[in-house]
Amino acid sequence: MFEVLTVCTGNICRSPLAAELLRARLAPLEVAVNSAGTRGLSEAPMTSEAQLIAVQYGVTADAAASHRSRYLLERHLSSPDLILTMTRDHRRHVAELAPSRLRWTFTAREFARLAADVSDDEIRAATENAPDASARVRAATLVVASRRGMGMPPTNPDDDDVVDPYGRSWETYERSAAQLVPAIDAVVRVLRVAAQ
Repeated sequence: MFEVLTVCTGNICRSPLAAELLRARLAPLEVAVNSAGTRGLSEAPMTSEAQLIAVQYGVTADAAASHRSRYLLERHLSSPDLILTMTRDHRRHVAELAPSRLRWTFTAREFARLAADVSDDEIRAATENAPDASARVRAATLVVASRRGMGMPPTNPDDDDVVDPYGRSWETYERSAAQLVPAIDAVVRVLRVAAQ
Protein backbone atom coordinates (compact mmCIF):
# COMPACT_ATOMS: atom_id res chain seq x y z
CA MET A 1 0.00 0.00 0.00
CA PHE A 2 1.18 3.51 -0.77
CA GLU A 3 -0.38 6.92 -0.20
CA VAL A 4 -0.77 10.08 -2.28
CA LEU A 5 -2.15 13.42 -1.11
CA THR A 6 -3.36 16.18 -3.44
CA VAL A 7 -3.66 19.78 -2.25
CA CYS A 8 -5.34 22.92 -3.56
CA THR A 9 -7.06 25.92 -1.97
CA GLY A 10 -10.69 25.05 -1.23
CA ASN A 11 -10.52 21.29 -1.89
CA ILE A 12 -13.59 21.50 -4.11
CA CYS A 13 -12.15 21.72 -7.66
CA ARG A 14 -8.56 20.85 -8.52
CA SER A 15 -7.29 18.62 -5.70
CA PRO A 16 -10.39 16.39 -5.54
CA LEU A 17 -10.34 16.08 -9.33
CA ALA A 18 -6.66 15.09 -9.17
CA ALA A 19 -7.40 12.59 -6.38
CA GLU A 20 -10.31 10.99 -8.25
CA LEU A 21 -8.28 10.75 -11.45
CA LEU A 22 -5.43 9.08 -9.56
CA ARG A 23 -7.81 6.59 -7.91
CA ALA A 24 -9.37 5.68 -11.25
CA ARG A 25 -6.08 5.41 -13.15
CA LEU A 26 -4.16 3.55 -10.44
CA ALA A 27 -6.77 0.83 -9.93
CA PRO A 28 -6.29 -1.99 -9.05
CA LEU A 29 -3.06 -1.06 -7.22
CA GLU A 30 -3.32 -0.79 -3.44
CA VAL A 31 -3.21 2.98 -3.02
CA ALA A 32 -4.82 5.47 -0.67
CA VAL A 33 -5.47 8.80 -2.35
CA ASN A 34 -6.69 11.74 -0.29
CA SER A 35 -7.02 15.47 -0.83
CA ALA A 36 -7.19 18.63 1.27
CA GLY A 37 -7.27 22.40 0.93
CA THR A 38 -5.03 25.09 2.37
CA ARG A 39 -8.18 27.11 3.04
CA GLY A 40 -10.47 24.14 2.75
CA LEU A 41 -14.16 24.42 3.24
CA SER A 42 -15.78 22.03 5.68
CA GLU A 43 -17.55 19.06 4.11
CA ALA A 44 -18.34 20.80 0.80
CA PRO A 45 -18.83 18.73 -2.38
CA MET A 46 -16.85 19.21 -5.56
CA THR A 47 -18.32 21.98 -7.68
CA SER A 48 -20.77 20.74 -10.29
CA GLU A 49 -18.34 21.81 -13.03
CA ALA A 50 -15.49 19.83 -11.47
CA GLN A 51 -17.77 16.80 -11.17
CA LEU A 52 -18.63 17.06 -14.88
CA ILE A 53 -14.94 17.30 -15.78
CA ALA A 54 -14.17 14.29 -13.58
CA VAL A 55 -16.80 12.18 -15.33
CA GLN A 56 -15.50 13.31 -18.74
CA TYR A 57 -12.10 11.91 -17.78
CA GLY A 58 -13.32 8.53 -16.55
CA VAL A 59 -14.28 9.05 -12.92
CA THR A 60 -17.64 7.58 -11.96
CA ALA A 61 -20.41 10.06 -11.19
CA ASP A 62 -20.86 8.47 -7.76
CA ALA A 63 -17.17 8.91 -6.91
CA ALA A 64 -17.21 12.54 -8.00
CA ALA A 65 -20.39 13.25 -6.04
CA SER A 66 -19.15 11.58 -2.86
CA HIS A 67 -16.22 13.96 -2.27
CA ARG A 68 -16.34 16.18 0.81
CA SER A 69 -13.71 18.84 1.38
CA ARG A 70 -11.37 19.12 4.34
CA TYR A 71 -8.82 21.58 5.63
CA LEU A 72 -5.13 20.63 5.32
CA LEU A 73 -3.55 19.93 8.70
CA GLU A 74 0.03 19.05 9.58
CA ARG A 75 -1.02 15.52 10.53
CA HIS A 76 -2.23 14.90 6.94
CA LEU A 77 1.34 15.37 5.72
CA SER A 78 3.13 12.77 7.84
CA SER A 79 2.30 9.61 5.91
CA PRO A 80 1.87 10.32 2.15
CA ASP A 81 4.58 8.90 -0.07
CA LEU A 82 3.90 11.67 -2.60
CA ILE A 83 2.26 15.08 -2.11
CA LEU A 84 0.98 16.83 -5.21
CA THR A 85 -0.08 20.45 -4.99
CA MET A 86 -1.84 22.48 -7.62
CA THR A 87 0.36 25.58 -7.33
CA ARG A 88 3.73 26.68 -6.03
CA ASP A 89 1.91 28.60 -3.31
CA HIS A 90 0.27 25.37 -2.11
CA ARG A 91 3.70 23.67 -2.17
CA ARG A 92 5.07 26.51 -0.01
CA HIS A 93 2.16 26.03 2.40
CA VAL A 94 3.02 22.32 2.73
CA ALA A 95 6.68 23.19 3.32
CA GLU A 96 5.69 25.60 6.09
CA LEU A 97 3.52 22.99 7.81
CA ALA A 98 5.96 20.09 7.38
CA PRO A 99 9.42 21.17 6.14
CA SER A 100 10.75 17.61 6.21
CA ARG A 101 8.23 16.59 3.51
CA LEU A 102 9.48 18.99 0.83
CA ARG A 103 11.47 16.31 -1.03
CA TRP A 104 8.22 14.41 -1.57
CA THR A 105 6.17 17.49 -2.48
CA PHE A 106 5.72 18.83 -6.01
CA THR A 107 3.20 20.76 -7.95
CA ALA A 108 1.50 18.24 -10.25
CA ARG A 109 2.86 19.96 -13.35
CA GLU A 110 6.36 20.25 -11.85
CA PHE A 111 6.35 16.50 -11.19
CA ALA A 112 5.30 15.83 -14.79
CA ARG A 113 7.99 18.17 -16.16
CA LEU A 114 10.73 16.55 -14.08
CA ALA A 115 9.49 12.99 -14.65
CA ALA A 116 9.69 13.47 -18.42
CA ASP A 117 13.47 13.06 -18.03
CA VAL A 118 13.21 9.88 -15.94
CA SER A 119 12.98 6.57 -17.78
CA ASP A 120 11.06 3.51 -16.62
CA ASP A 121 14.40 1.70 -16.31
CA GLU A 122 15.71 4.37 -13.92
CA ILE A 123 12.59 4.01 -11.79
CA ARG A 124 12.95 0.21 -11.72
CA ALA A 125 16.63 0.47 -10.78
CA ALA A 126 15.88 2.89 -7.95
CA THR A 127 13.08 0.76 -6.55
CA GLU A 128 14.28 -2.82 -7.02
CA ASN A 129 15.52 -3.29 -3.44
CA ALA A 130 12.72 -1.40 -1.69
CA PRO A 131 10.79 -3.69 0.69
CA ASP A 132 7.24 -2.56 -0.11
CA ALA A 133 5.12 -0.34 -2.36
CA SER A 134 5.44 2.67 -0.06
CA ALA A 135 9.23 2.48 -0.08
CA ARG A 136 9.25 1.94 -3.86
CA VAL A 137 7.10 5.02 -4.46
CA ARG A 138 9.29 7.12 -2.16
CA ALA A 139 12.40 5.92 -3.97
CA ALA A 140 10.88 6.76 -7.36
CA THR A 141 9.81 10.16 -6.07
CA LEU A 142 13.38 10.88 -4.97
CA VAL A 143 14.59 10.05 -8.48
CA VAL A 144 12.16 12.63 -9.86
CA ALA A 145 13.19 15.13 -7.15
CA SER A 146 16.83 14.65 -8.14
CA ARG A 147 16.02 16.38 -11.44
CA ARG A 148 15.26 19.64 -9.66
CA GLY A 149 17.80 22.23 -10.76
CA MET A 150 19.24 19.92 -13.44
CA GLY A 151 17.47 21.45 -16.43
CA MET A 152 16.03 24.74 -17.44
CA PRO A 153 13.08 25.84 -15.33
CA PRO A 154 9.94 26.81 -17.17
CA THR A 155 10.19 30.18 -18.92
CA ASN A 156 7.12 31.28 -16.99
CA PRO A 157 7.03 29.94 -13.40
CA ASP A 158 3.23 29.81 -13.65
CA ASP A 159 3.69 26.88 -16.04
CA ASP A 160 4.19 24.67 -12.97
CA ASP A 161 0.75 25.71 -11.64
CA VAL A 162 -2.78 24.57 -12.45
CA VAL A 163 -5.12 27.52 -12.89
CA ASP A 164 -7.89 27.84 -10.31
CA PRO A 165 -11.28 27.59 -12.05
CA TYR A 166 -13.43 28.24 -8.98
CA GLY A 167 -16.13 30.82 -9.67
CA ARG A 168 -14.97 31.23 -13.25
CA SER A 169 -16.19 30.22 -16.69
CA TRP A 170 -16.61 26.71 -18.07
CA GLU A 171 -13.71 27.50 -20.41
CA THR A 172 -11.50 28.09 -17.36
CA TYR A 173 -12.54 24.70 -15.96
CA GLU A 174 -11.57 23.13 -19.29
CA ARG A 175 -8.24 24.98 -19.32
CA SER A 176 -7.56 23.87 -15.74
CA ALA A 177 -8.32 20.26 -16.66
CA ALA A 178 -6.12 20.51 -19.77
CA GLN A 179 -3.24 21.48 -17.47
CA LEU A 180 -4.00 18.92 -14.77
CA VAL A 181 -4.89 15.74 -16.65
CA PRO A 182 -1.58 15.32 -18.56
CA ALA A 183 0.29 15.95 -15.30
CA ILE A 184 -1.74 13.25 -13.54
CA ASP A 185 -1.03 10.86 -16.41
CA ALA A 186 2.71 11.49 -15.95
CA VAL A 187 2.39 10.83 -12.22
CA VAL A 188 0.48 7.61 -12.92
CA ARG A 189 3.26 6.35 -15.21
CA VAL A 190 5.87 6.79 -12.48
CA LEU A 191 3.70 5.31 -9.73
CA ARG A 192 2.67 2.28 -11.78
CA VAL A 193 6.29 1.45 -12.63
CA ALA A 194 7.39 2.01 -9.04
CA ALA A 195 4.59 0.14 -7.31
CA GLN A 196 4.74 -3.07 -9.31
